[in-house]
Amino acid sequence: MNQNQNNRLELSIHMLIWMVLFFLPATFTIGTERNWMEIFSHFWLQLIFIAIIFYVNYFIFVKWLFSRERNKKILFFAANLLLLLIVTYLKNEFMDLMKPERMVNAANSGKKDFGPPPAAFRYYLDFLIYLIPVAFSIAVKSGKRIRDVEEMKREADNIKLKSELQHLKFQLQPHFFFNALNNIYSLVDISPDKAKTSIHNLSKLMRHLLYKSEMEKVSLADEIDFLNKYIELMSLRLNDNTKVITDFPSHIPDVKVIPLLFISIVENAFKHGVSATEPSDIFFKINIQEGEILFIASNSNFPKDDTDRSGSGIGVDNLKKRLSLLYPESHEYNNYLNNNIYIAEIKLKID
Repeated sequence: MNQNQNNRLELSIHMLIWMVLFFLPATFTIGTERNWMEIFSHFWLQLIFIAIIFYVNYFIFVKWLFSRERNKKILFFAANLLLLLIVTYLKNEFMDLMKPERMVNAANSGKKDFGPPPAAFRYYLDFLIYLIPVAFSIAVKSGKRIRDVEEMKREADNIKLKSELQHLKFQLQPHFFFNALNNIYSLVDISPDKAKTSIHNLSKLMRHLLYKSEMEKVSLADEIDFLNKYIELMSLRLNDNTKVITDFPSHIPDVKVIPLLFISIVENAFKHGVSATEPSDIFFKINIQEGEILFIASNSNFPKDDTDRSGSGIGVDNLKKRLSLLYPESHEYNNYLNNNIYIAEIKLKID
């Protein structure tokens, strides 16, 4: 909700409250012997003075109270004291002017008019009553200040989030590019033709990185297409001992996900799931159910030793951070070993 909408909503609420307060006295006196002048003097006049005190404080005085300057805080109390004394005096003067009419009305109705209470008591009581709108204006203004501070905090958190996500994205792209170049480098001597094909495929992937990764969200169909191209690129260097199987849906609903969401797990599977001498299996699956996406990657487990520097090792950590930032309460990430098969799962709730 923008500022103009907030202002219109606030104005509507104020108008509604005052309309209710002004019409209630008239409603409750229907069928009684009171005339409109009595309603005005006993109810509406008091409401008018209360409204004056409230809005003078709301728009002018209260900001002095919230000021860091001591002089303005003193000014708030002095100005309110003067305002309340003036309003109390005016209200009682008006009531004194109405005294002859009240006596006439009492005489016509046959009732005895005992007259108003002592002046000191009336001034004291009205002064206490007029403290209420002062306190209420402070409370309302305090609520607005708290709301504004929270809004500013949310905005600051949002800027920080975007900054951190941009940093993670800049981390991820070179990491992905580094792994792809490692694979192409390994093909240059043993299979130049495959190396050329790999470079061509890499150019397509980099186009996706250039145009799609800057978006907040991309279609799931685009993301799956990116994964297929990457898996094809990585599979070029594999020997016959390694089987790569994908089970991606042919019919993909029109849903959006954050870009480069699954690539870290795919990279990890190729990094740790391939052996030069032993049979290896790599399997990727995406299952789409109502309101949920499940991505599963499983691979034979061939852990790298400390001397292996293929990749920077930041991929999965990067993924966890992105998930926590962008899907804070709507994701699950699990990874575990089962009979020497490493399995990683991402479960996302989608709208």
